[in-house]
Amino acid sequence: TSSVETIATRDDGNDPGVPNQRDSDAVETSVSSSWSSSSDSSTSTILNPPRTSEQGEVFQENQITSSASSSPTDTTTVLQEGRAVPSTRVGRAFGFAQLGVGLFMGAAVEGLSRVVGVSSNNNSNSSILVNDANSDRLAANLCRMRGAALKMGQMLSIQDESLLSEAMPKRQLFQQLEQQLGQDWRQRFESFEEAPFAAASIGQCHRAVILTTNTDGQEERKTVVVKVQYPGVGRSIESDLQNLSMLVTMTGLAPKGLFIENVIRVGKEVVECDYLREMENQKRIQALVKSDPRLVDNKFIVPNVVDHLSTNEILTTEYIPGGTIDKVSHLDQEERNRIGRNILYLTMKELFEWRFMQTDPNWGNFIYDVGTGTTGLIDFGATRDYDKSFVDGYLRIVWANANRDEATLMEQSRRMKFLTGEENETMLQAHKMSGFTVGEPFWQAEPFDFKGSNISTRMGEHTAVFLQHRLTAPPEEVYTLHRKLAGAYMLCIKLGAIVESR
Repeated sequence: TSSVETIATRDDGNDPGVPNQRDSDAVETSVSSSWSSSSDSSTSTILNPPRTSEQGEVFQENQITSSASSSPTDTTTVLQEGRAVPSTRVGRAFGFAQLGVGLFMGAAVEGLSRVVGVSSNNNSNSSILVNDANSDRLAANLCRMRGAALKMGQMLSIQDESLLSEAMPKRQLFQQLEQQLGQDWRQRFESFEEAPFAAASIGQCHRAVILTTNTDGQEERKTVVVKVQYPGVGRSIESDLQNLSMLVTMTGLAPKGLFIENVIRVGKEVVECDYLREMENQKRIQALVKSDPRLVDNKFIVPNVVDHLSTNEILTTEYIPGGTIDKVSHLDQEERNRIGRNILYLTMKELFEWRFMQTDPNWGNFIYDVGTGTTGLIDFGATRDYDKSFVDGYLRIVWANANRDEATLMEQSRRMKFLTGEENETMLQAHKMSGFTVGEPFWQAEPFDFKGSNISTRMGEHTAVFLQHRLTAPPEEVYTLHRKLAGAYMLCIKLGAIVESR
């Protein structure tokens, strides 16, 4: 119910070429009521490093495929082999130590530059730790570390996924495949593309072809996506998050109102490195989607999992054609409205009825096929259950916002521990207005213009107030919940969708 800070989405004029299916962990939005990065000058640079379009282009493949494209094309761009991912706890701890030393050295150089008046930082009043060089240094190191560190960096908007431009060395890839699938792993595939088409914080994705038996008993070739986890990241979650927390705290990159210890604690749930658990999440969501007539009628699907080629660190699923859903802004208004309406419907369905939500808002987790109008849902690592008592209470807050009922909003916010009852008037006013702003799409039965309403800018206006005046961390459930809700809003904004939301 508090404000949502929007990290501006990139619109660099590139063609709508995007990866067809990938393990996407980028976060384009962060929610100030739960884990927002600071909007003031002391942290904005380090938390929001500049995006590099050339590196971002590694994810761009072909323009969105039509229904005829039932298999990957031959002109797909792939990621180049890079440096080894640190796979031992000692190696990863050393990486954090190097990063810490580098940040403080960067601060020293920045301090000297300000003394002599040659600093490139536009804001001389910000911390000397916050500078362009340290921003690049932090982003580059998190990219190399991967795993929980990078995932949390993305949650804090420290790191943008588009900077991941390298794959792990083939030596590490082959070791993972042998350990998880056996030394004869190649014989289990008709073909396997050694160069991945996407890399993310926990693993990288490869296309492959397998032989299966259809309902008629005939063998057929099927294209699949094989997600391979980086070695060591699953065993290093605890230490990675402790090291990142210590680093962020010591450098002052996290403002007090962020409650970084809560962010890290919830992050342990978000960083899912057990692919067997993710596989079960995917099957459960698939069954729920199939059971909903509206989602079925609107061609929402979840790809099947290939059980015999999935382990704790390997997840194999059917390939689905299409492109990331944020790249369909060229479609007609009616189709964009349909997509936005059903994404918002799915989000509300997950929370208020299923109480089981995929909480990663990245647009790459929605794969849209222009030819068929099908929307594929992927990546279920960050999927969690919500207790009924929490959902019921949260629904009262949402309904109060939708009806601009200040008394109920404040009473329920105190009951659910969003507020302590000791807040000053500045905080209370920001809490109320941010809640009412988030509730705008539900005020009336008329269609709501997400993009034309400028709602994202107004939701972000209260960020600094929360970070300065908030007295208590919000309920832990909202760290993931608000992340997903913000993503649904931002997708509707990106699509220019006009949706009857109430």
